[in-house]
Amino acid sequence: MSGILLPLPVVFTEIKLLNFLRLLMFGASLCVTFSVIGQTATITGVILDEENRPIRDVNIQEGPRGTTSDASGFYLLEVKADEAISVTFSHISHQLIELRDLILTTNQVFGFNPVMKASVIQIDSVEVSALGERTVAGITNLSPEIAQKIPGANAGIENLLKLLPGVFSNNELSTQFGVRGGNYDENLVYVNDIQVYRPFLLRSGQQEGFSFVNSNMVESLYFSPGGFQAKYGDKLSSVLDIKYKTPTRFALQAEASFLGLNTTLETVSKNRKFSLLTGFRYRNNSLLLNSQQTRANFNPIFVDLQSFLTYRVTPRFHLHFLGNLGLNEYRNSPVSRQTNFGTISNPLALQIFYLGREENTFTTALGAVKADLYSSDDLTLQFSSSLYHTTEEEYSDVVAQYELGEIETDLGSGSLGEVTSSRGIGSQYNRSRNDLDALIHRVSHRGELRRNKTQLSWGLSYTYEDVRDQIRESEFIDSAGFFIRPPREEFINNQPGEPFEAPLVAYNGISARNKTQTYRYAAYLQFGNRSVTGPNRLLYNFGVRAQLWSLHANDSEQNTQFIVSPRAQISLRPDWKDDIVFRLSTGIYQQPPLYRELRNAEGIIVPDVKAQKAFHFVLGSEQSFRIWGRPFNLRSELYYKNLWDVNTYTLEDVRIRYVANNDARAYAYGADLRLFGAFVPGTESWVSLGYLKTEENWDNRGYISRPSDQRFKAAVLFQDYIPNIPNLKMYLNLVYSTGVPGGSPSYSDPYNFQNRLRDYKRADLGISHIFVDENHSFPDGHWLHRFRELQLGFEIFNLFNNQNSITNTWVRDVDSKNEFAVPNFMTSRILNVKLLVRF
Repeated sequence: MSGILLPLPVVFTEIKLLNFLRLLMFGASLCVTFSVIGQTATITGVILDEENRPIRDVNIQEGPRGTTSDASGFYLLEVKADEAISVTFSHISHQLIELRDLILTTNQVFGFNPVMKASVIQIDSVEVSALGERTVAGITNLSPEIAQKIPGANAGIENLLKLLPGVFSNNELSTQFGVRGGNYDENLVYVNDIQVYRPFLLRSGQQEGFSFVNSNMVESLYFSPGGFQAKYGDKLSSVLDIKYKTPTRFALQAEASFLGLNTTLETVSKNRKFSLLTGFRYRNNSLLLNSQQTRANFNPIFVDLQSFLTYRVTPRFHLHFLGNLGLNEYRNSPVSRQTNFGTISNPLALQIFYLGREENTFTTALGAVKADLYSSDDLTLQFSSSLYHTTEEEYSDVVAQYELGEIETDLGSGSLGEVTSSRGIGSQYNRSRNDLDALIHRVSHRGELRRNKTQLSWGLSYTYEDVRDQIRESEFIDSAGFFIRPPREEFINNQPGEPFEAPLVAYNGISARNKTQTYRYAAYLQFGNRSVTGPNRLLYNFGVRAQLWSLHANDSEQNTQFIVSPRAQISLRPDWKDDIVFRLSTGIYQQPPLYRELRNAEGIIVPDVKAQKAFHFVLGSEQSFRIWGRPFNLRSELYYKNLWDVNTYTLEDVRIRYVANNDARAYAYGADLRLFGAFVPGTESWVSLGYLKTEENWDNRGYISRPSDQRFKAAVLFQDYIPNIPNLKMYLNLVYSTGVPGGSPSYSDPYNFQNRLRDYKRADLGISHIFVDENHSFPDGHWLHRFRELQLGFEIFNLFNNQNSITNTWVRDVDSKNEFAVPNFMTSRILNVKLLVRF
């Protein structure tokens, strides 16, 4: 065979899991020689003839390994990873097909769907690297297996994202994240091309259970922190694109820990036309919440059931169903709290005694049907319909009696650490009766046409949103026996000099009932091309999105708006000795308001809120190189975002409250750097650094820091194993980030309060012993033979017991009339034990 690529229709897809490598923290290097553990990759697909009929009994061979296709043309073959291999496809009545010099990375799933006819195909020297097909889009390809292994108080996909540069999160109890100066509402999340949503009423991380994404069901994971393509929708910050697995054989996995249970079932029919992937999750956060400074009777229970079904009607027509049911019940009866703060010369303490109870219930359901039609080798059509429904209840009655005082610091005193004198006493009563019911229905069509090196993509969608909300919140403050009224002009508050004779008015009070209906029509069109200019490779993608939406608020007010968003991505791979790609992404990104962005701080709907707008400019490079004979990858990006019609907001824990007035401008700029490389074969690690500055200008009053202005971040994902005991593995996450603005007291001007929270520092350690896996099995008759995988380990969350704070509690000193910012600390050091079993 001459190594010439002959013309043959081939459906050629690739799902790539990056080969990560061990990295010593913060640039220190140590070269140690270890024995290499054998690793594998997988080639799978469907084999068709020239009339698009499946071919059975095709012999697929790679060295001593081989398999045959079944009646539906399906095959699956495990091959050696990280070295050149040749794979042949042969059949008695069809011509030979050969893949030559194919290099796959460890655990990679490579899709290859050939059409066999009377000619020969030979793909010569195909190498799968980090600089592959998605380079033009600037999308990061992450390994779902890493997300399942690394420790974290809220382990999963989002826990992995928080180790990337430019991703903001200072709350280990929450799965929410912001990207490059954006907030939690500015991210797109897709699961199998179905957009998913986060709850509306969440106000704290401890109320939050799971994210929608079940990491044990994920097959591929792609993330773009900005400058993404037109097909990905209308948000300001990022895209998380997730694909769930399509099972190829039976598997049952169970994972249990002190925090809960996670089980996953994979099944496939005998004719391989039908497959089912089901995941069940149960979680109880009491272990984490009881490590906080507030003593309470917690009963947080979170349950989630998901299923992904696929039915191959024909080899070219597939039907899919994605279903989800989630129940989040948070019951909390706080008892007491003492927080010490202040300085060495002036130590203070806040003591609080509680009476009351919080009861929050969030119930969500999602059902989505999708049809994939592969009309030809070049044309793919997709049709989908999804329905999302959430009912959310937030009820609480909590009375807090507090004392602000000075602390005894005499080491010889029997009352060391106790409050010796009071500087302020008072009580606070918080009451809420909030109900929300939201229904979102979406119908969409997407298409893709490929011809040679060009690709044309398009899409249409219709979305109907119906939200009904009743919000009733009040906060009453009584300080030293004197009732505190709101500091508004209509109230003359001269207590205690003058008696208070007016009716009681809540210091903070919201009472509103809203009903909104929104109709959205969206479309996109984008064109991509790969060209060769001399010895260089040029890839580009140009696209445009448009959206028309009409809002009906409270059965009377109506507003219709229209936006257009052009976007472009260009990638150049020069013919240099070094393997490097330069990338430029730019465009207009607009975010039409969802319900929460329409509601102002008083709970009133403002129907004329406009879409927030941003101009993105991202310049990056990605370079692959080798050290000690092993591959490394360095990815760096510089970015700038100019924003206008900004809907300003306040951030308290994870609760976002918008001003709903579009009267601000903002900007964000920074640099991201991520390096990953192979120090030990079979492990996956990286180090990331990020710098960010983002500010906003309210109504031309000058620029101040935005709530997500996290200036510097460093994160390390580090994995290792003991050379003489390779099945004893270690996983370590390290995160350091500078503090963000800590908010301001009620009724205060943010321009007068720009204090920052303390720096966020956290380390999570996991150690596990792998008794059984694909590289370490036992003979028939051994009690471990029945397991395909068995792991037992432990995790230490917050290894160094750092005191991180997420918000401040503002306490008034009646004598000085000053308000003190008392930090609300997060979780302390916790031990967790985890068992994983797979059959």
